[in-house]
Amino acid sequence: MILPDVLESGLAVVFCGTAAGNRSAQVGAYYAGIGNRFWPTLYQIGFTSRLLQPTEFRQALHDGIGLTDLAKFAVGVDSAIAPTDYAPSDLQTKIRHYAPRWLAFTSKQAAKVYFGTKTIAYGQQDEKIEQTRIYVLPSPSGAARRTWDISWWIKLAEMR
Repeated sequence: MILPDVLESGLAVVFCGTAAGNRSAQVGAYYAGIGNRFWPTLYQIGFTSRLLQPTEFRQALHDGIGLTDLAKFAVGVDSAIAPTDYAPSDLQTKIRHYAPRWLAFTSKQAAKVYFGTKTIAYGQQDEKIEQTRIYVLPSPSGAARRTWDISWWIKLAEMR
């Protein structure tokens, strides 16, 4: 496993990406890539009580936030991850067990892999995992600057 899951029962939201990026794997921390907006955005929209550094990812639990990825044993950009590296059924099992209020995919790609579809819209999805609602966010990655839109993150924060 590249990055450990950060999960417990009773969470407001579990954020799920595709796989650890190169920088995240190198430093052993979620969303550690240069230019990644994940941690600053969580603080800006009120999900965290202070700005967490990537290496403090375990502290997210104190704010009701969990973290995981669809490919727990792969590293790199999405195009470098083999389809067989993804384990959507493992994610579903975790979400059923921990039952957060929300599962939020941190990119359309992660959501498309999970749902097995070629297209997906941002925002709340019709599907649920038992009582857990599902939401799709624009990627906070620095590599996804052209599709960045914080408004979807704000909407999730308002619904939690």
